[in-house]
Amino acid sequence: METLVYRFEQGQRKLGSAAQLVGVVSSGNLEVLVQSLDLQSACEIEVNTAAVGFGVIWQAVMNDFNQRWQLADCHIAINDMGATPAVVSLRMDQAIVACLEQAK
Repeated sequence: METLVYRFEQGQRKLGSAAQLVGVVSSGNLEVLVQSLDLQSACEIEVNTAAVGFGVIWQAVMNDFNQRWQLADCHIAINDMGATPAVVSLRMDQAIVACLEQAK
Protein backbone atom coordinates (compact mmCIF):
# COMPACT_ATOMS: atom_id res chain seq x y z
CA MET A 1 0.00 0.00 0.00
CA GLU A 2 1.09 3.55 -0.71
CA THR A 3 -0.34 6.79 0.67
CA LEU A 4 -0.13 9.97 -1.40
CA VAL A 5 -1.29 13.39 -0.19
CA TYR A 6 -2.04 16.39 -2.39
CA ARG A 7 -3.02 19.89 -1.29
CA PHE A 8 -4.31 22.64 -3.53
CA GLU A 9 -4.51 26.15 -2.09
CA GLN A 10 -6.93 29.02 -2.76
CA GLY A 11 -9.95 27.06 -3.95
CA GLN A 12 -13.03 28.98 -5.04
CA ARG A 13 -15.92 26.48 -4.80
CA LYS A 14 -17.32 25.28 -1.46
CA LEU A 15 -19.49 22.20 -1.19
CA GLY A 16 -22.40 21.44 1.10
CA SER A 17 -21.76 20.21 4.62
CA ALA A 18 -22.91 16.61 4.09
CA ALA A 19 -20.27 13.98 3.32
CA GLN A 20 -20.56 11.90 0.15
CA LEU A 21 -19.25 8.40 -0.55
CA VAL A 22 -19.19 6.96 -4.07
CA GLY A 23 -17.68 3.85 -5.59
CA VAL A 24 -16.55 0.62 -4.01
CA VAL A 25 -13.14 -0.76 -3.12
CA SER A 26 -12.69 -3.70 -5.47
CA SER A 27 -10.33 -4.80 -8.19
CA GLY A 28 -9.96 -2.04 -10.77
CA ASN A 29 -12.17 0.38 -8.83
CA LEU A 30 -12.01 2.78 -5.90
CA GLU A 31 -14.12 4.63 -3.36
CA VAL A 32 -14.12 8.38 -2.87
CA LEU A 33 -15.22 10.09 0.35
CA VAL A 34 -15.74 13.87 0.18
CA GLN A 35 -16.07 15.96 3.35
CA SER A 36 -16.26 19.68 3.99
CA LEU A 37 -13.62 20.78 6.50
CA ASP A 38 -12.09 24.12 7.42
CA LEU A 39 -8.87 23.94 5.43
CA GLN A 40 -8.40 27.70 4.92
CA SER A 41 -9.72 27.55 1.34
CA ALA A 42 -7.60 24.53 0.44
CA CYS A 43 -8.52 21.12 -0.94
CA GLU A 44 -6.67 18.11 0.45
CA ILE A 45 -6.72 14.76 -1.29
CA GLU A 46 -5.40 11.62 0.43
CA VAL A 47 -4.94 8.55 -1.74
CA ASN A 48 -4.44 5.06 -0.31
CA THR A 49 -3.59 2.78 -3.19
CA ALA A 50 -2.55 -0.80 -3.73
CA ALA A 51 -0.78 0.22 -6.96
CA VAL A 52 2.61 1.37 -5.69
CA GLY A 53 4.88 3.59 -7.80
CA PHE A 54 2.33 5.59 -9.79
CA GLY A 55 2.75 8.93 -8.00
CA VAL A 56 3.44 10.86 -11.21
CA ILE A 57 0.21 9.62 -12.77
CA TRP A 58 -1.77 10.37 -9.61
CA GLN A 59 -0.31 13.89 -9.57
CA ALA A 60 -1.46 14.48 -13.16
CA VAL A 61 -4.98 13.23 -12.39
CA MET A 62 -5.19 15.37 -9.24
CA ASN A 63 -3.94 18.47 -11.09
CA ASP A 64 -6.59 17.95 -13.77
CA PHE A 65 -9.31 17.46 -11.12
CA ASN A 66 -8.23 20.62 -9.30
CA GLN A 67 -8.31 22.67 -12.50
CA ARG A 68 -11.88 21.50 -13.20
CA TRP A 69 -13.35 22.05 -9.73
CA GLN A 70 -11.18 24.55 -7.74
CA LEU A 71 -12.58 23.24 -4.43
CA ALA A 72 -12.22 25.09 -1.13
CA ASP A 73 -12.43 23.65 2.40
CA CYS A 74 -12.70 20.12 1.06
CA HIS A 75 -11.04 16.88 2.16
CA ILE A 76 -11.15 13.92 -0.21
CA ALA A 77 -10.13 10.42 0.84
CA ILE A 78 -9.58 7.83 -1.90
CA ASN A 79 -9.20 4.09 -1.32
CA ASP A 80 -7.93 2.58 -4.57
CA MET A 81 -7.54 -0.98 -5.80
CA GLY A 82 -5.88 -0.33 -9.14
CA ALA A 83 -8.38 1.93 -10.91
CA THR A 84 -7.32 3.47 -14.21
CA PRO A 85 -6.93 7.27 -14.42
CA ALA A 86 -10.25 7.49 -16.31
CA VAL A 87 -12.09 5.64 -13.53
CA VAL A 88 -10.42 7.82 -10.89
CA SER A 89 -11.58 11.00 -12.67
CA LEU A 90 -15.07 9.60 -13.16
CA ARG A 91 -15.49 8.64 -9.49
CA MET A 92 -14.11 11.94 -8.23
CA ASP A 93 -16.41 13.95 -10.52
CA GLN A 94 -19.32 11.73 -9.49
CA ALA A 95 -18.66 12.50 -5.81
CA ILE A 96 -18.47 16.26 -6.39
CA VAL A 97 -21.65 16.31 -8.48
CA ALA A 98 -23.43 14.38 -5.69
CA CYS A 99 -22.22 16.98 -3.15
CA LEU A 100 -23.42 19.87 -5.31
CA GLU A 101 -26.83 18.25 -5.90
CA GLN A 102 -27.31 17.62 -2.19
CA ALA A 103 -26.40 21.24 -1.38
CA LYS A 104 -29.25 22.58 -3.57
